[in-house]
Amino acid sequence: MIHCTFENGGKASLRHVTVNAFVVNNKNQVLLIKRAPHLINGGKYGTPGGFLDRDETTEEGVLRELFEETGYKGKIKFLFQIVDSPKRPKEDRQNIDFRYVVEVVSGDSVLNKEVSEIKWFDIDKLPSDEEGAFDLLQGVKLYIEYLKKPFALPVINWNI
Repeated sequence: MIHCTFENGGKASLRHVTVNAFVVNNKNQVLLIKRAPHLINGGKYGTPGGFLDRDETTEEGVLRELFEETGYKGKIKFLFQIVDSPKRPKEDRQNIDFRYVVEVVSGDSVLNKEVSEIKWFDIDKLPSDEEGAFDLLQGVKLYIEYLKKPFALPVINWNI
């Protein structure tokens, strides 16, 4: 939560905006990162992503996060999902998450201080939900369902 003081002196706890990149290559592999041990949900797999910076659109943010966490430059294909439920599983800060489908266009895999592993997983051999950070793997599985049988987009939440 973000703790804010307003002009009138009032205080509130507000929600963060996060962005995540769902990247599937032409070999039906999903790009996942393992979060560094010092982070919340450290040692667990998720998609490249993070907090939106000030003066940044969600599209700019997801491409920045993809590059920072993997070394890959990407191109947005489309907005897949917005998750704004305050009751997300494994999520105590009530982040509002924008999830984009992104295509890698260049770059090489490079670790940073937030990532201990970058790996391409076959879409039918993803880590278990217990190995996943937050609810990101459930979102990836929903995207894989979309690849098999498209449905209306963007998805707002899902069965939470």
